[in-house]
Amino acid sequence: MSPYVLIRPLLFALDAERAHELTLDLLAIGDSLGFRREPAANGIAIEAMGLRFPNRVGLAAGLDKNGAAVDGLGGLGFGFLEVGTVTPRAQPGNPRPRLFRLPEHEAIINRMGFNNNGVDALLDRLASVRYRGILGINIGKNFDTPIERAVEDYLICLEKAYPRASYIAVNISSPNTKNLRQLQGASELDALLGALKSRQAELADRHGKYVPLALKIAPDLDAGQLADIADALRRHRIDAVIATNTTLGREGVEASPLAAEAGGLSGSPLFEKSTAVIRNLAQALAGELPIIAAGGITSGTRARAKIDAGATLVQIYSGLIYRGPQLVRECIHATHV
Repeated sequence: MSPYVLIRPLLFALDAERAHELTLDLLAIGDSLGFRREPAANGIAIEAMGLRFPNRVGLAAGLDKNGAAVDGLGGLGFGFLEVGTVTPRAQPGNPRPRLFRLPEHEAIINRMGFNNNGVDALLDRLASVRYRGILGINIGKNFDTPIERAVEDYLICLEKAYPRASYIAVNISSPNTKNLRQLQGASELDALLGALKSRQAELADRHGKYVPLALKIAPDLDAGQLADIADALRRHRIDAVIATNTTLGREGVEASPLAAEAGGLSGSPLFEKSTAVIRNLAQALAGELPIIAAGGITSGTRARAKIDAGATLVQIYSGLIYRGPQLVRECIHATHV
């Protein structure tokens, strides 16, 4: 029996956010909770974004916003980690409670609101970690930055995170920062990606290395919007797309007493919607750039389904809360192709 099976009831007896914080604290001090360390190479290596991933399974952004437990998480066997979302300035996020478990659905609703200690604090923390695997840094805008000036926030984070990141994920799809998803519109996205690519070229010259850019999109997009995004990704030569963030929909959890809570829904009910986005993107992009799949991966079978739909890499988060570290190993095995 996995040690996590024994520990999960204790964590689930706590408020969801407190349990999250406690888990990070324990991971930060080593192999707590009986988690055994796994070599990241426990899978088949894969090339994507010009990087060599030791396996296809990564940690999605959101679980470790401030890089508090990178070394502990790095010992769970992941092929890559993504920290953040981080913003130029520290911000508290939305009022608590803002994180809700729906165990009967293996789902989570959150309205965290990019709570984080700021990009400078993240980089200070990362300077002391031992983890040397692939590390993505997910960037966003501060809640009080007008949407018309959002590009400035992304450029600040890009410039600061560039020397430390293996790749940088651009989060324009969280439903919990007012107006953020407007940046997925055709003209707004064009301006943002153009500015990011221009600054990326400058930073590549300055630092003597190329750090790829990945765009993280929402699942709540229609076919026309996805076609526009695919076109923008190609035109601006973005290095990857992450599909998807959480959904504002409540399909599959309508009967839950928590369904009326505001925020993004993740976990098992998101699987079909996010996988449909992957299929759509895979057809539109025709292999021109890799797709990183996130959303509803609660088993190795579901991780494999994301690859079959057209993804190159997968990321897990909510599934890890319900299944524990054994899910990482299961997904590595299922995607070992």
